[in-house]
Amino acid sequence: MSNAPLMPKATAVWLVENTALSFAQIADFCKLHELEVKAVADGDAAQGIRGLDPITNGQLTREEIEKGQKNPDYRLQLSVSKVRLPPMKPRKGPRYTPVSRRQDRPNAILWLVRNHPELRDAQIMRLVGTTKTTLAAIRDRTHWNSQNLSPMDPVTLGLCSQIDLDFETAKAAKENPDAVLRKEAPEPEETLLSAEVTTARDGDGELDVQSVFAKLKQLKRDETEEDDEDDYRRR
Repeated sequence: MSNAPLMPKATAVWLVENTALSFAQIADFCKLHELEVKAVADGDAAQGIRGLDPITNGQLTREEIEKGQKNPDYRLQLSVSKVRLPPMKPRKGPRYTPVSRRQDRPNAILWLVRNHPELRDAQIMRLVGTTKTTLAAIRDRTHWNSQNLSPMDPVTLGLCSQIDLDFETAKAAKENPDAVLRKEAPEPEETLLSAEVTTARDGDGELDVQSVFAKLKQLKRDETEEDDEDDYRRR
């Protein structure tokens, strides 16, 4: 037997008082030491403990007791309960967050929004135990403490486990691969244009050499006239 009956010492008291089972049989059934059962019988132990009938609570049958009383080597078998409890259904809704961790929730939400844009609102709510109103306020930067928020990993804060985060992100990546690609794609860097591009003329026409020389001659002529005017003024 690997399971002990409910309230083993009280059950041992009842078996000692109401059956002819040996101390070894009672000790084996109740998962107690044989000397402890003997002390119960002698009144040295379990004083003030009221005996618990294992037949009434369905842990033992009268047939088992009769078999044990007829054969001292027989080991009593604990009856299997006929009451079947319904399986516990997984709790739906946001995850419970301890009071000491609730002040870190907005920082975790901001971290998830920035680093995992593929996550849906329902997934973020499951991970950190937030509400849709708080999540929307942080997304829109209308949260009352937006200026003081700093993104922090929810796993580091103890708001969720790494396994849960990996599961949700992998699920979101399958449902929304475009968001993952946008997140991973590097933003184009702004660079200076080369001199060839900035000095290139519009159009594909060839440079007019004669017009260039004509402009140069005009510039020299203007400079000569300015020098002559300066000399005249000095005189």
